[in-house]
Amino acid sequence: MGVRTRYTILYGAMILVTGLGLIAIIGAFGSSSTTRAPDGGGPAPAAEQIERLRRQLDQSDEAHSRQLLLGVVVGMVVVLLLSLLLGRLLAGRVLRPLRVITAATRRISADNLHQRLAVHGPKDEVKDLADTIDGLLGRLEESFAAQRRFVADASHELRTPLATMRASLDVAMAKPAPVPAETAVLADRIRAELDRVDRLLEGFLLLARAQHGALDDRSAVSLGALAAEALKTSKTRLEVYADLDADVVTRGNAVLLARLVGNVIDNAIRHNVPGGWVRVSVSGVSGEARLVVQSSGPVLDHSQVARLGRPFQRLGAERTGGDGTGLGLSIVAAVAAAHGGSVSLAALPAGGLTVTVDLPLAVAVPA
Repeated sequence: MGVRTRYTILYGAMILVTGLGLIAIIGAFGSSSTTRAPDGGGPAPAAEQIERLRRQLDQSDEAHSRQLLLGVVVGMVVVLLLSLLLGRLLAGRVLRPLRVITAATRRISADNLHQRLAVHGPKDEVKDLADTIDGLLGRLEESFAAQRRFVADASHELRTPLATMRASLDVAMAKPAPVPAETAVLADRIRAELDRVDRLLEGFLLLARAQHGALDDRSAVSLGALAAEALKTSKTRLEVYADLDADVVTRGNAVLLARLVGNVIDNAIRHNVPGGWVRVSVSGVSGEARLVVQSSGPVLDHSQVARLGRPFQRLGAERTGGDGTGLGLSIVAAVAAAHGGSVSLAALPAGGLTVTVDLPLAVAVPA
């Protein structure tokens, strides 16, 4: 039975019920007698009695008409209220599958395109709509997967010619004949660019892996230990303040989580100012393993800070220099999302940035 047929039956039944109610109310008002018995009194001429009876009948008809009018008004009010109530109940019942579809569609995003509405019920317009949305989600999932595979495959295939170019450059520079100074400078510049492209490809591979959800090898990982290791290898001259709780543990891919922590700390160091500072803290907050990295730096626009989580997004000329790839925070966001976490960015009033990473807190503490 289609939705149109169900609507027709439900609305027809509602009109029938309200119509019967209206007839019953009018009938109740109209059935009450308004005729009054003639007043008693002495004998009177026949003409006077006839005139008195005529006046009484006119008064009775007028009272009956007023009673019918009152019955119609009361019946219309009752039917209106009853129709609104029944209409609301019927509309809620009919639209319940659409609400279920809407709520399920809102829960589906680019990170969980594998989910489907899977609406069960009769083959009607609502079921067709749900099946159409499921088909659209399937095509979107295939498109996203193809895009991620292309990025990963292209990045992997480009590594071979880059390695060949670097090897050829090293062989040319290693010849016994003296190399002109200009050639040596040019070779160093080319080698630096090759290294930058190699880091960019590595970032592409890591980003594609995180977005693809390749997290089969999950284990308990201490965020405090990862932050301590990242700070140890940073080799910075900035003032570093650390408050790291080694017992704050999350579950996930250790390599990706190490890259997440390393990218956040490296971003705070790379985009700092001379004589600046970096503050790193790891704690457990409301069932979340929280990593907070604050750093000094240039004053940033609050309305544009959220763009830093997208690939190749930088704010201001002071954040574009160096050998960065523009993928650091986007990789952080992708890795956090793959682990069921989130990343928030906030600009400090005096300049600098606060990066907060929340990940699901695990109970087990790793050895």
